[in-house]
Amino acid sequence: MKAIILARVSDKNKQDSNEAQLGRIADVPQRFEASLWKTYEIEESSTKGDRKKFQEVVKDIETSKEIVLLVVDTIDRLQRSFRESVVLDDFRKEGKLQIHFFRENLTLTKNSNSSDLLRWDMGVMFARSYVLQLSDNVKRKQDQMLKNGEFPGRPPIGYKSIYEYKDNGEKVRVGIIPDPEKAPFVRKIFELYATGNYSTITVRTAITKEGLTSGVGKALAPSMIDFILNNTFYYGVMVAKGQSWPHKYEPLISKDLFDKCEQVRKGWGKKPFKYAAKPSIFRGLVRCIKCGCAMSPETAKGKYVYYSCTNAKKDICSEKVYVPETKMLEPVYEALEAFSAIPQVVIDQVVEGLRQSNDSKDLYHKDALGSLQTEYDGIQIKISRLTDLLLDGTIQKEDYELRLKTFKERQREIVGQIEDHTNADEKYYITASNVLNLAKNAQNLFESSEPDEKRALLNYLLQNSVADGKKLVFELRSPFNTILSLSSQPMGLGR
Repeated sequence: MKAIILARVSDKNKQDSNEAQLGRIADVPQRFEASLWKTYEIEESSTKGDRKKFQEVVKDIETSKEIVLLVVDTIDRLQRSFRESVVLDDFRKEGKLQIHFFRENLTLTKNSNSSDLLRWDMGVMFARSYVLQLSDNVKRKQDQMLKNGEFPGRPPIGYKSIYEYKDNGEKVRVGIIPDPEKAPFVRKIFELYATGNYSTITVRTAITKEGLTSGVGKALAPSMIDFILNNTFYYGVMVAKGQSWPHKYEPLISKDLFDKCEQVRKGWGKKPFKYAAKPSIFRGLVRCIKCGCAMSPETAKGKYVYYSCTNAKKDICSEKVYVPETKMLEPVYEALEAFSAIPQVVIDQVVEGLRQSNDSKDLYHKDALGSLQTEYDGIQIKISRLTDLLLDGTIQKEDYELRLKTFKERQREIVGQIEDHTNADEKYYITASNVLNLAKNAQNLFESSEPDEKRALLNYLLQNSVADGKKLVFELRSPFNTILSLSSQPMGLGR
């Protein structure tokens, strides 16, 4: 007879070590006059997966030409379910296997009586009961974590877990915070996509150029970009067990920004144009003045871009007119040149005028913030009263959770509105100055940009763009239409 010694842990930080188990059972084979054949130190769960190491032990027993003595410290180190009993008991009945459980002082052989076999079954049953109790405890802990706003799983990209070590060396997560390296990239993904000028593919390309990579140092998969854009965790709501729960961690974006991205995502299927193989500046921006169909780009000789009506409404517009892209750019350059003619002193005077006329804006800002904060505090009082009602048994748990969820959702909306007001107040003058200076430098920006960037800039500046024959006609968006009038104003601009 030859012996296999087996020691197993599923988590080396929480259980009796393999080394300690082997120390207790190392001399058992000698007592049975068996030679030591193999020693297994296994680190795997006894209830999850295929138990690859255990299957190796089974294979050894099956192929052995001698009787195998399997020595383990205790029953639950070998198994915590009855599925292994079927295989091992068949080997035992055939006389190929003897099993010795050290702590139970139980040896199973071909001739074991019903009392010993019942002790084996009872040991497995108690081990299984322990596993089920652990599972119930984990579920209860997860439910309580969700109610407390704590996320039980691994945080998404853009966040990282904070750990502490207990006296026994156990590693315990104590919180989740924004990842200072990756959080700005996640915000950038939402901001780019919300413009409507980017698909998930072009967002991925742009964010990869800026330096965002996966955990293994590679570019994020397109599906990961889509996952990020659909993940409510970033504005304060986690999804677990098929339900939405407010979490207590710092949001990376506002719900308003998330909603804007969702609107863009829903609108992609309604785009009236198809992407061209080569980059084109006016793709999707210009329509035919006669029939309203999109002007579709075509490339000739690999470098010349022409636009023509798709002629989808042949009863209205059947003539195929090709307009060179260079021809369509002529009125655009005229507008950009006019922007560049705005004197810097005029820009400075406009910004100063805005600065001196902000009394009503400040009053509105203070009133709005005060009203929102009052509503938030009132909801917090209602939550405290609701908790008291639950503890008193006045309301059922289901009603409590439903009303609490409603209160928390409104509080999140208020926090987002407060943040929007604060950001708007801080950026009021900065934005005014930036818009004016963007207009002044629009020509240089446009000329130095790639086709996709030029298209994004035109989408920002122009509206109602149509092709009238071979001429591009458009309107400037507000406030650029007003800014353009400044180019002809005298230097002493009055208020």
